[in-house]
Amino acid sequence: MPLEQEVMGLLIGGFSIVMGVAILVTVFLWMKNKNNTPGYIWTLLHLLLVSVAVYFALEGIAFDYNHPMASEEISLQIGISGVVWAFSMLCLVIALFSFSKKEKA
Repeated sequence: MPLEQEVMGLLIGGFSIVMGVAILVTVFLWMKNKNNTPGYIWTLLHLLLVSVAVYFALEGIAFDYNHPMASEEISLQIGISGVVWAFSMLCLVIALFSFSKKEKA
């Protein structure tokens, strides 16, 4: 898909900054509250998998559309991105369940 030359760099840079801040905040909160380690691990796994999904999506967007099999290659990249994103959302749901468990007194 044709894009302006600087758009891909802006997408990558912006996503990297936001994801880096999210990961740093998650790690900081984990170090501060060590009582729910599984929740933080699932959250970090979610963030990692979202990053992988975005990587595959950007690969699909940036693929050379003049390539003879461009449609199939782009569809594959977007499909992989969707599957990885679905797994990341599963990790997020597990993390939410982990955080919502009540502590036994």
